[in-house]
Amino acid sequence: MTDVPRGSTLALEEVFGPVLSVIPVADFEEALEVANETRYGLTAAIFTDDMDVAHAFVRGSESGMVHVNHGTTSEGQVPFGGVKQSGQGAYGIGDTSTDFFTSLKAVYHVYRR
Repeated sequence: MTDVPRGSTLALEEVFGPVLSVIPVADFEEALEVANETRYGLTAAIFTDDMDVAHAFVRGSESGMVHVNHGTTSEGQVPFGGVKQSGQGAYGIGDTSTDFFTSLKAVYHVYRR
């Protein structure tokens, strides 16, 4: 879909299907704003030869996973998850998956009879 307006349902909702929304922007800063406007944040990707831009995208992207010059497929041994209202946190797969079901508690106990 081309010329998708900012703030439209197609721009802001997760579409589970083979759909690409093209939202025209003026520059990198506006592109990052548009990417972060959604309430979801599972994964994001950028394709660029400029590593300063890539690092700025990694720092500024509100997503649980960021791909640079790589599609949004994930590795099984790496934590998988999103931020905002997307995913189950960064514990979907990988060695950290049990952390999602674990609550850590420190207890200091002095026993006196």
